[in-house]
Amino acid sequence: MFREKIKVLDCTVRDGGLINNYNFKDDFVKAAYRAACDSGIDIMEIGKKLCVSDEYTREKYGKWNFCDEDDIKNIVDSHECENPPVVAVMYDVDRVNISALLPAEQSVVGMVRTACYVTDVDKGLDLVKRSKDLGYQTTINLMASSAAIETDLIEALQQVNGAKEVDYLYLVDSFGAFYSEQVTSYLQLYKEHAPDKELGFHAHNNQQLAFSNTQQAIIDGVNLLDATINGIGRGAGNCNIELLLNFLKNPKFDVRPIYKMIQETMVPLRDEIEWGFNDIYGISGHLNQHPRDAMKHRANPEIRDNCYDFLLESTND
Repeated sequence: MFREKIKVLDCTVRDGGLINNYNFKDDFVKAAYRAACDSGIDIMEIGKKLCVSDEYTREKYGKWNFCDEDDIKNIVDSHECENPPVVAVMYDVDRVNISALLPAEQSVVGMVRTACYVTDVDKGLDLVKRSKDLGYQTTINLMASSAAIETDLIEALQQVNGAKEVDYLYLVDSFGAFYSEQVTSYLQLYKEHAPDKELGFHAHNNQQLAFSNTQQAIIDGVNLLDATINGIGRGAGNCNIELLLNFLKNPKFDVRPIYKMIQETMVPLRDEIEWGFNDIYGISGHLNQHPRDAMKHRANPEIRDNCYDFLLESTND
């Protein structure tokens, strides 16, 4: 049995780019797009769409942080398939130049995802409205909900529910802090205060629960699921898309192109960048903390595996 309404969103390049400042070579992005096409993935998020500035330059932050139309078109044109995935980009509140976004009918992009914290929901919804006005499918991803004050979160959910331009409302486990019962509890809150919205779920693997928490979200009725090839993503990474496709048992998905990508591309990439669970990230997830300190700790070769020291530092702050 499978639920036909479920869609899978591959954010390999966008979330994986947080590890290496989006300096993926075109061959990597083309391989990821080919795998998404051939495996039947519904949506592929190809990167962020930041505003180029003196602070945020393509040279320092990589072109997939900016997703120029010509760069995306080069990827999409590299592989033909009968039912290609919808291409998505992500907006970060306060770092966007929406005037640079073409109308959807003139773009190879079909979805704009807006990421914001609960305190910035007004700004996030403004971006969503302007994206919808240009013809795009939309999501709003409320980050770090586990750290939000509940009354503030409820108010934000009610605002989102009243915004007809929002196609999907996301529960995001930004810190990889959730257990399955918390996934259920938060989703109940989302359904209660935003009953008109389809829900999405984005998991992080700090406590090795990204896949099981995504399963729980499915049980609780979520129909848009984020995952990445081989679990690549910031810090401990994300839900593994290959595990998710196997679990869903929908014949429209073919997991073989994903495993081909892992064998030929992801395994060699692990010699260049690190992702996946370790005890440093496990501690940050358990403590419901942003992984930036854990990532900084891992970047220091002299202390990178000193989990006891990291625990003491984290609990003394």
